[in-house]
Amino acid sequence: MINPVVIAPPRTWRHAVLTVALGTLFATVTARVAEAHVKWFCAYDVAGQPRGLENVLCADFELLVAAAMLFLLSGTFLEGTPIGVAMINGLNRITRTLRDNTELVMRAVAGFFFVSLWTLGGIILTPELKTTSTAIPLLQLAIAAGMMSRITLPLSGFGIVVLFGIAVWNYGVFHLADYPIFLSVALYFVLVGLRRDLFGLRPVDVIRYGAAITLMWASIEKWAYPEWSFPLFNEHSRLALGFDPEFYMRAAGVIEFALAFSLLWTPLVRRGAAIMLAGMFISACFEFGKIDVIGHSAIIAVLLAIVADDKTVTVERRSPWLLPPAFAASLAVFLAIYYAAHSLLFNTSIL
Repeated sequence: MINPVVIAPPRTWRHAVLTVALGTLFATVTARVAEAHVKWFCAYDVAGQPRGLENVLCADFELLVAAAMLFLLSGTFLEGTPIGVAMINGLNRITRTLRDNTELVMRAVAGFFFVSLWTLGGIILTPELKTTSTAIPLLQLAIAAGMMSRITLPLSGFGIVVLFGIAVWNYGVFHLADYPIFLSVALYFVLVGLRRDLFGLRPVDVIRYGAAITLMWASIEKWAYPEWSFPLFNEHSRLALGFDPEFYMRAAGVIEFALAFSLLWTPLVRRGAAIMLAGMFISACFEFGKIDVIGHSAIIAVLLAIVADDKTVTVERRSPWLLPPAFAASLAVFLAIYYAAHSLLFNTSIL
């Protein structure tokens, strides 16, 4: 069913915006460590034995997943109600300028990102992906230069794919499974430059799906290898808010997976989730500094594009009762693929 959006009175949409802001603040305070990419700051072993699924699927995990489902259900029930419509209208008004300039923001941030990589040197795409090649910095600079004109955007997109391929060749497909966001950004620039969509998917939908897949995969890592992040708690102990590190990482993974899944759901839910995720990433930048700013700049830009996206002038309704099975199925699929692929590639055990 599709219900028309009605412009809400100013007081109503201001209240709606305040509600979203409070939700963002909560997510920002409780999950900053979750969004500091652990491979950039701590020792890790991609081929190491992950926590067995019998340890991951514990009572705490089940309770956290149930709480996440209830949270997402509440957002889905809100969709299409007067309050939900007011929130959508409020977001549309606030993000109008960003929405009108989404392409410009994406190009500017991508240019900043690749110029930063060129300046730093020795990096393929992210800080842990090292290289000694003298050609890669030149390619990064060329990609950044291509962002200056829409005509050359497809070439820049192709250049990003080449860098991704080099990273896969050097570090393996499983390691680069952390970063499908780069392929979706590359495709975004190709589609924008050619003024096309992808089988009915708009360029912004492509990066939305890429962000969702990237973050859902990353959340599995927080359950499989929570110990990688423990050194961060030693250096930034206040971020754990007094929680046990094991529980914190479990909760951080559930929060990230739930918000990432939300990017695939209905307009209000996905835009609210994008606001919270952007708040978490931006907050992590203040805590972890320049590396985090550069490394996460692209995904922050993608999330802001999702926040600003008013796909239609109507609110898409979807039965709230579809959410629990869809969420559970997505969780099961990502866990199964992660552990099965790791076992196949590195001969590790699943249980």
